[in-house]
Amino acid sequence: MDEFKVYDGKCVLVTGGAGCVGSNLSGSLAEAGARVIILDNLSSSYEWNIPDHENIEFVRGDILDDEVLKRVFRERPEYVFHLAAHFANQNSVDNPEKDLMVNGLGILKVLEYAQLVGVERFIYSSSGCGVYGLDSEIPFREHDISISLHTPYQVTKLLGELYTNYFHNLYDLPIVNARFFNVFGPGEVPGKYRNVIPNFFYWAMNGQPLPITGDGSETRDWTFVEDIVRGLMAMGARKEAVGEAINLGSGKEHRVIEMATIINELTENPAGVVYRPRRDWDAKTRLLSSIDKAGELLDYKPQVSFREGLERTHEWFTENWELIKKSAEF
Repeated sequence: MDEFKVYDGKCVLVTGGAGCVGSNLSGSLAEAGARVIILDNLSSSYEWNIPDHENIEFVRGDILDDEVLKRVFRERPEYVFHLAAHFANQNSVDNPEKDLMVNGLGILKVLEYAQLVGVERFIYSSSGCGVYGLDSEIPFREHDISISLHTPYQVTKLLGELYTNYFHNLYDLPIVNARFFNVFGPGEVPGKYRNVIPNFFYWAMNGQPLPITGDGSETRDWTFVEDIVRGLMAMGARKEAVGEAINLGSGKEHRVIEMATIINELTENPAGVVYRPRRDWDAKTRLLSSIDKAGELLDYKPQVSFREGLERTHEWFTENWELIKKSAEF
């Protein structure tokens, strides 16, 4: 797209760039002509997932390590996409102190360095599944965040937005808060704390029944990673986005049983599903974003249907099955 020419010749730092969103974003930025530095400690991702592109440099390190941050910010990146995180609700319930360190102190450190070098844009990956609560109206709109949250991950994702807003208000740092909704697609390896879709593909391809927590009528706003990437790149390219929190979702909700049925169909898995009790923290039976603001400010229009996204995810699993089997940890 013409508007993404803004990245041509620019240095872009992507923290957490070996993950699903980060690897896809880094590849798209490199194709747009950017020189991309990926910073990732590979705590929940793998080096083989990083795109093989001459414009991409991988630095293995931690966002809590000042020496590593000095190393990457010495390159004076003009754009920072901060995707690194202590990931997942259950992981944060099990490890709340680590969640606070990475998602709280981590973003504070990255913001400090970004402000020192004077970045042109700082885009933070918040969570639409986190900052909206049971008291928020559906579809979730950007003004209707909650402070009645259910996991440390939700708390620290909101904390990250508060820190970005602070740096914007005090230092005029040009920030954007991107609120993701249920991202899925190529690049997400299954595992203990990973999202439901990669785990379901893994179990289905192993001929196991898919465990549904609840009765399957629960809905989620699953959004294909390619659409998320287009939204993120527009956030960096458009001045109208500066200082804003913007939902990036599909704007549609699908039932969990629908997702499981399609995955079993694609993988020809005869094992079906099994039902289990809902987790204590998992109180939301519906998730649905309003993407009106993204449409207005970013001209954001999701292009990949839920079915097509699942088909393309299945293709990625099939092509990378041996690597995935070696990497998946439960």
